[in-house]
Amino acid sequence: MGRNRTVITRRALLRRSLGAGIAVWLLEVTAGSIGFLWPSGAAASPRVRVGTIDDIVAAGTAIPFRDGFPAYVQAARAFVVLVDPARGFVPGSDATGTGEGVNVIALSQVCPHLGCRPNPCLEDWWMHCPCHQSRYDRLGVKVDGERYGPAPRGMDRFAVEVDEMGVLTVDTSRIVLGPLPVALGQPGVIPPRVPHGCA
Repeated sequence: MGRNRTVITRRALLRRSLGAGIAVWLLEVTAGSIGFLWPSGAAASPRVRVGTIDDIVAAGTAIPFRDGFPAYVQAARAFVVLVDPARGFVPGSDATGTGEGVNVIALSQVCPHLGCRPNPCLEDWWMHCPCHQSRYDRLGVKVDGERYGPAPRGMDRFAVEVDEMGVLTVDTSRIVLGPLPVALGQPGVIPPRVPHGCA
């Protein structure tokens, strides 16, 4: 039985294996690079519809948002805070980040020091950055002094808009730099509810 056997030498096997490996690697690099040619769906709309006060309260089950505590909105990557808890949203728009006209502020989730996400503390109602202990009042104002962390300014803010139905929209493409630090006890800083909260 005379079968015709093809013999592959060791050198030919290594060449073919190396060629196949390089081809697979090139395919992965090309496919990975092509993905960056089209924008992602998240980048298409920087305006995030957050909803009404009732929507925010319903989303954050145990958070006292109506009392002025910051509520985190994942879609906007922002904390939303009532400026004056005695009032609700006021129809209008605010591009300055102060929230005075609409009674609401949208704070960026990024600490201006090194980019960590500050967490609101239910004990003292301040925001605490877990990376380097920068501390902000509930409206994102950085408290001056080494004791309150190294952040150079308050938390950055987004432009907001409240329509006639009381629906809040955050425009994450319009960023306002946070205010300069303010000394504790001076106007512009809301003191903590307790001296040492979630430190």
